[in-house]
Amino acid sequence: MDFRADDVEYQRQDGQPLLARLYQPIGPGPFPAVLEVHGGAWTGGDRFNNVAIAEALAADGVVVLSIDFRMPPVARYPDTIADVNLGIRWLKANAAKFNSRADLVGGLGTSSGGHMILLSALRPADPRYAKLPLPGVDASLRFVVACWPVADPLQRYRVKKEAGQERFVISHEKFWPTEADMEEGSPTLILRRGETVSKPPVLIMQGTADDNLTPDMARDFAAAYTQAGGTVTLEIFPEQPHAFIPSAPTSPSSTRALEMIKAFVHKQAG
Repeated sequence: MDFRADDVEYQRQDGQPLLARLYQPIGPGPFPAVLEVHGGAWTGGDRFNNVAIAEALAADGVVVLSIDFRMPPVARYPDTIADVNLGIRWLKANAAKFNSRADLVGGLGTSSGGHMILLSALRPADPRYAKLPLPGVDASLRFVVACWPVADPLQRYRVKKEAGQERFVISHEKFWPTEADMEEGSPTLILRRGETVSKPPVLIMQGTADDNLTPDMARDFAAAYTQAGGTVTLEIFPEQPHAFIPSAPTSPSSTRALEMIKAFVHKQAG
């Protein structure tokens, strides 16, 4: 399916625009829609990180909004999550313009973006996350795709600090004010604490050769989500590293993963 890609301004902070890349299929719709959140250890990257994923979805009839968001030193937790929350609401508020509907909007995130989309999905009405004004819509999601997500930032911080892997430690400390914030904002630990949360259907993509995360992080989140009453599908990709889809989008594993993501989105959107 043909699609167009354009930059749009979805918010402005202190006079500075925050842009998003909008991928819009050509046709009458109604199309499913996805708010896409890039990775980069919460401190790097931009709306072009996951072009391969966004283009694959758009060519399959899915609207994708890939957002830039404030990062350290401009903003850190929880203010960055407020940008994601607003991005969800902006996409829902404008869905009809893109031949979609507010009730067809889901989320997709990779790595630290996977953390942020999971956290946003669990707590769509958290006043810290929903504080940026946009009346008339909420930030609830129909579904979530989390690719190699940092589902427990506290666990990763402690493991990487013990291993002396400073680049991870530095990124965590730039984004998270304290270890207590990592614990409070950990999707896995939120579920284990039994907090009342929203639980849209979740698809997780995880490679077994991912040395950015602890080995059981995806499985631990999936187990906690299931225990909490959520529906989760965990897809494991043998010998695949962190960020394997954008790193090698035409590989057999990436092709299989993209087909699974597209099928999941269309199934959840009905």
